[in-house]
Amino acid sequence: MKIFRKLGGRTFASLGRHRNYRLFFSGQVVSVSGTWMQNIAMYWLVLQLTHSPLALGLLSVARFGPFTLFALFAGVIVDRLDNRKVVMFTQASQLVLAAALTVLALTGLVQTWQVDVIAFLGGTVLVLDAPARQGLTFQMVGRDELPNAIALNATLFNLGRVVGPAIAGAMIGVVGIGWCFAVNAASYLAVLVGLLLMRTSELYPLERHGRPSIIAGTREGLAFVRRRPRIVAVMTTTVVFASLLFNVNVLLPILARETLDRGPQVFGVIMAAFGAGALVGALATATVGRASWRVAAIGAVAYAFAELAIAPLRTVWLVAAVLFIAGICFTVFTANANTTVQLEAPDHLRGRVLGIYFYAWNGLAPLGALVVGWLCSVGGTELAFAVLGCIGLAAVALSSWQLLSSRGIATRQMLSLPSRAR
Repeated sequence: MKIFRKLGGRTFASLGRHRNYRLFFSGQVVSVSGTWMQNIAMYWLVLQLTHSPLALGLLSVARFGPFTLFALFAGVIVDRLDNRKVVMFTQASQLVLAAALTVLALTGLVQTWQVDVIAFLGGTVLVLDAPARQGLTFQMVGRDELPNAIALNATLFNLGRVVGPAIAGAMIGVVGIGWCFAVNAASYLAVLVGLLLMRTSELYPLERHGRPSIIAGTREGLAFVRRRPRIVAVMTTTVVFASLLFNVNVLLPILARETLDRGPQVFGVIMAAFGAGALVGALATATVGRASWRVAAIGAVAYAFAELAIAPLRTVWLVAAVLFIAGICFTVFTANANTTVQLEAPDHLRGRVLGIYFYAWNGLAPLGALVVGWLCSVGGTELAFAVLGCIGLAAVALSSWQLLSSRGIATRQMLSLPSRAR
């Protein structure tokens, strides 16, 4: 029993020690499930309106296109602003957009282009939200507790991934898509209340140097990233996996509707299975409380193998089982990658480095979504999962080789120095 209490205390350490983080976490408990409900509903709505895998790819282009256009510069803006106020602005903006989707869907006036426009606007808001939210997490818990807090954020995100799709699948079948958007709009109120109740005096201060310009600040962030081999390895793998292999919003609706020949309930089930695995992976990562590239690489390799395993499957429970394993691997990679990037970045560059990291996550996502949609159109999800799994294995091999090569060069340089210089 003492072991379990100790593990539990370690797993939820950030919640126990930081009031501001408890407020933030509590608001997110409500909001994240609503966000996932909206994600599921948007993709199912577009598939219902168009019956086209490419249309799902275009929706992802609309959602992630803003990252391609603006993410490299967003970090500079965040480094100049108050993280808490930025997150308050982004949450209020997302509430308004969710309300607009609600009205369009419930009145029956919704068209595909309207969903795409709202998705683009929401993506533009998220360009600022992502680095500001991560920076605020650092301010709420500090450096020592950051790995635990990031893993708990992932736990919350993936709990929403379990609950949200399951509720959305049921609601779509019973009361319609529009109410998923309505629930999401209401959920943002909980986040805003938590942010308003925070004690700003208890936030960890950031050491910032002046107000960087957009161009010069972006160059400084890119130069820092290039000098950090572990960050380069994380970024390289993230670009490939986030753009292609993690495209579950495109892959799983087609897998449910076309390959498995099922409806929204099964779509919700397989999304929830992936989310349940991701939740388990997040809790395990929070308990360990450390981050490393080696663990991230193991998670990425296992995820790629899981996609290869899904390719030939036609049975719902088998697909759900493999997706559960894939979910564990997904969080092991993402939590370790995120923490590695944050801990390597100094305070005055954190927003910029995070902006580059989220650019790696989403900058090529529009192209990746089109590629995945095209693969599904040509050879179904069988071809898509098989090709993507092979690409993922190659990406991890390349990133690991790059990191080992850089370490070898650094070692040779150190050995070549005169003894006095050492």
